[in-house]
Amino acid sequence: MSGPLTGLRVLELGGIGPGPHAAMMLADLGADVVRVDRPSGGLKVAPGARDWMLRNRRRVDADMKTDEGMATMKALLDAADVVIEGFRPGVAERLGIGPADAHRTNPGLIYARMTGWGQDGPWAKVAGHDINYISVTGMLKAISKGDSGPVPPLNMVGDFGGGSMFLVFGILAALYEREKSGQGQVVDAGIVDGTMTLAQMVWGLMAGGAWSDAPAANLLDTGCPFYDTYRCSDGEWMAVGSLEPQFYAELLRGLGLDGEDLPKQGDRSGWPTLRARFTEVFASRTRDEWAKVFEGTDACVTPVLSWAEAAEHPHITGRGSLIEVDGVTQAAPSPRFSRSAPATPTAPPDSSVSLDEVLTSWKR
Repeated sequence: MSGPLTGLRVLELGGIGPGPHAAMMLADLGADVVRVDRPSGGLKVAPGARDWMLRNRRRVDADMKTDEGMATMKALLDAADVVIEGFRPGVAERLGIGPADAHRTNPGLIYARMTGWGQDGPWAKVAGHDINYISVTGMLKAISKGDSGPVPPLNMVGDFGGGSMFLVFGILAALYEREKSGQGQVVDAGIVDGTMTLAQMVWGLMAGGAWSDAPAANLLDTGCPFYDTYRCSDGEWMAVGSLEPQFYAELLRGLGLDGEDLPKQGDRSGWPTLRARFTEVFASRTRDEWAKVFEGTDACVTPVLSWAEAAEHPHITGRGSLIEVDGVTQAAPSPRFSRSAPATPTAPPDSSVSLDEVLTSWKR
């Protein structure tokens, strides 16, 4: 392994979604991640398909309903620096592997808990998924265009934005604090909490009267005509983010409208007129023709690409944002480091390893 987290021992209790995603990011940066699955293989997002979020791992099988499985779990908990656990609140405690149990024999353990609702609160033990967590935070309603209804942003905002990113953030903060105190602690990462933090700018704008609770009525939610998408003559789309005046001037220049008598950019009463004119002009050419017009300019106008097209985009390829491992195109480890660059990820494990192998490599 190589990367800034080389030497960090992470135990991942098998699950789906943000827990494995967080473990992947830690492993990408050099942490030695061992995933514990039930002998049956545990939950699968796409049965029969290889889950590439499980790259850079070793795997151990343990049936926690048996004495042998529990002994395996406790041995791993005693040797780990970090454990990632995504059960419903109270389940780990009932199994005898909760934070209090783990800290009795490994007081420096960072016990990182990933849930949707958090460890407490009226809904803490209720089932849910990304769409449910972001629906009660206000985020989902804000991502809609009036009568078209809310559009779930895949599971990027809840599971991965408000979930795994904040779990990793909490783990790294707790590891830093452990350097001073010598003590481990519990990291309670609830997706609802992380999503609220992601939305802090909007909460601040609402407090100042600069954001409306109505969808598609604000600066960044397609409420304004210079921050939206427009259909082109071939049915494809262009994305416009010309917020600053100098960038907006570039937009008008590219559209051939810089000499036209149009409402001022900041005049909200004129926004419907601007939107209608932009819609008309963008519909006169194909997406790729518009992409050439705006390429290299500061208009903040870009083509809306498919996944396959994104993989071929010159900036994505030039920066190496995507890599290929075992014939599979996937995201490169991120972020970048000047000295301790991570290694190329390895494929997800096809088979389990023995407990002795892990404990030997994790010997303190």
